[in-house]
Amino acid sequence: MGIEVLFLILAVLVVAFGIGVVLVNRRRSGSALPPQRPTARPDAPPPRSGGTLVEERPDTDAVVEAPPEVVEAPLSLRDRLAKARSTFAGAIAGVLGRTGITEESFEDLEEALLRADVGVGITTELIDGLREKVSNKEVTEPQELLDALAAEMTERLAGADRTLHFEPGEPGSPNVWMFVGVNGVGKTTTIGKLTKHEVDGGRTVLLAAGDTFRAAAAEQLTTWADRAGVEIVRGAEGADPSSVIFDGIERAAARNVDLVMADTAGRLHTKSNLMEELRKVRRVAEKGAGRVTETLLVIDATTGQNGLTQAREFREATDVTGVVLTKLDGSAKGGIVFAIETELGIPVKLVGVGESLGDLIDFEPAEFVDALFEH
Repeated sequence: MGIEVLFLILAVLVVAFGIGVVLVNRRRSGSALPPQRPTARPDAPPPRSGGTLVEERPDTDAVVEAPPEVVEAPLSLRDRLAKARSTFAGAIAGVLGRTGITEESFEDLEEALLRADVGVGITTELIDGLREKVSNKEVTEPQELLDALAAEMTERLAGADRTLHFEPGEPGSPNVWMFVGVNGVGKTTTIGKLTKHEVDGGRTVLLAAGDTFRAAAAEQLTTWADRAGVEIVRGAEGADPSSVIFDGIERAAARNVDLVMADTAGRLHTKSNLMEELRKVRRVAEKGAGRVTETLLVIDATTGQNGLTQAREFREATDVTGVVLTKLDGSAKGGIVFAIETELGIPVKLVGVGESLGDLIDFEPAEFVDALFEH
């Protein structure tokens, strides 16, 4: 009996020892419970792996916002006239750099006006007016001197009629806008841009390719017509430009088109025979069903004072009603505006300040002068 009890106790001890060993091993190995996958907080950033952000797959029900559109602000007239403004920059710095108004102040401004092609006569008048204001103590500070000059320049451009004339009439009586100028000034491009503007404004337009001496001109105008979705009438190379424009007006009248834009051949204002031909084009255009309500002279701003000579000759030949000054953004000679308007009385109606469609804009004197004097 004693031996049996002893064996039973030994068996119990062996079993207990085995269970203990198993428990200890489990605790050491950490395998008592399966590992738990941590649950990320909704606001926690995604886990990183090797220093690189790991993107999680987005919830298909989540609303994904599109990135904001980057809209570039259009360039202002001030930005466009950087070259013209640079002509005045040195003079403005010189005037403001002095403690008072000196003879050098007047000399700086006179030089800037002449370099900008304002013209000798107008420059003299402007400077003499400033001297008088200073002498009368109306102007005593350098900034006041600049303000007085800007105000006088703006005043000289005020009061002109800069509207593009369109006379509503009976159907079948289109308005005609003729475009004249020497070669290379941007006449055809101006017509194309203005056509798009008028079409967008709700008018129907037809183009008449009166420049029959240069095949490329008619092709270029056709491209603009296609772009604006308007009809074009063109003739054979070397054809009579008057007849092409007449045909265009008659076609417009038959189709109740509002406006005919008539291109003419670029010609030198010094060639009397070519200018006489231009007079004929104008006379013939008036004989048909249409009415010539604008004759716009296109001038390249970079030509400076030569543009004044052009304007004088074309005005005598075709009764110019307004000027389109192109390439103003690339010119330091914007002062030609003052010479054209004050000496000839022809208003600048439009200015070109770039290559895109929206870069043919109405001329605003106050904005133009402000852009020249901003510093």
